[in-house]
Amino acid sequence: MSEHVKEPLLRVEHLKKYFNTPAGTLHAVDDVNFTINEGETLGVVGESGCGKSTMGRTILRLHEPTSGKVYFEGKDVTACNKKELNDLREEMQIIFQDPFASLNPRMTVSEAIAEPLLIRKKFDKKDKEGLQKRVEEIMDLVGLARRLVNSYPHELDGGRRQRIGIGRVLALRPKFVVCDEPVSALDVSIQAQILNLMQDLQEQLGLTYMFITHDLSVVKHLSNDIAVMYLGQLVEKCSAKKLFRNPVHPYTLALLSAIPIPDPDVKMDRILLEGELTSPINPTPGCRFAKRCIYAKPECSQKNVDLVEVEPGHFVACIMAKDFHAKASEA
Repeated sequence: MSEHVKEPLLRVEHLKKYFNTPAGTLHAVDDVNFTINEGETLGVVGESGCGKSTMGRTILRLHEPTSGKVYFEGKDVTACNKKELNDLREEMQIIFQDPFASLNPRMTVSEAIAEPLLIRKKFDKKDKEGLQKRVEEIMDLVGLARRLVNSYPHELDGGRRQRIGIGRVLALRPKFVVCDEPVSALDVSIQAQILNLMQDLQEQLGLTYMFITHDLSVVKHLSNDIAVMYLGQLVEKCSAKKLFRNPVHPYTLALLSAIPIPDPDVKMDRILLEGELTSPINPTPGCRFAKRCIYAKPECSQKNVDLVEVEPGHFVACIMAKDFHAKASEA
């Protein structure tokens, strides 16, 4: 008898999100496929404007998808009616990039954390003692001193404000969290603290993350798998170890070459990308990286390129993917 394979917590199939603009149709997310297993982290990396955040919000249906399917625990999120989607909000949450912009400046720390509990009717407004106890439990969980309970966002630093945002997310005990560049707006000295907190919370609560960032050094230590995104499409997806040990796609190689090395005596072997960016508005068929790729051939601009599995669990969208993988394996 074959061993039962557990269904991934999240499965995304042919997801697309287009926006109509005066110049034409913007293909922000274009035919994306991936899965995330329960308790794991998928890191999503790429340049600013590649569609990472739009993809995360479309998965949660903060943006309505143009087409495609999103399955959460086997349930089709894209087919949910308003009531069903409202119920799913407890299971699927998001941590926003800017903690100050995502908080109500007129709410204290206590009120901000209590708000989702009251909206979802987890507590009655009259049960002030029970509500306050739960708020304090959440503050302890995310490392906020209880003396800050009556403080306002403008009185706190970025790290504490982001802890409030994380606390609001965890108040409803979700299973899946989209982390939309949660540390990019913070001082470098605070980033490590928040990242360590998120790792501890994942282990403690069994959370599943989709971690969106442009910082490869961050996802290297946080992620089980990494998906590299370019102009609305995934160009490479594999385990974090494989990506850093054996990258295949030319764009991935360029990204990895840009990671700073904290040693002034070590010469960086940077891959500088030249050429014109392909427009995501009404894009023509073909690889969208072709105009900047030094290995591009005429056929690269003639037809769309799908992800190809070059080895178990390692997917690359390039017509020369298998050749590049063979050369990288020999090196």
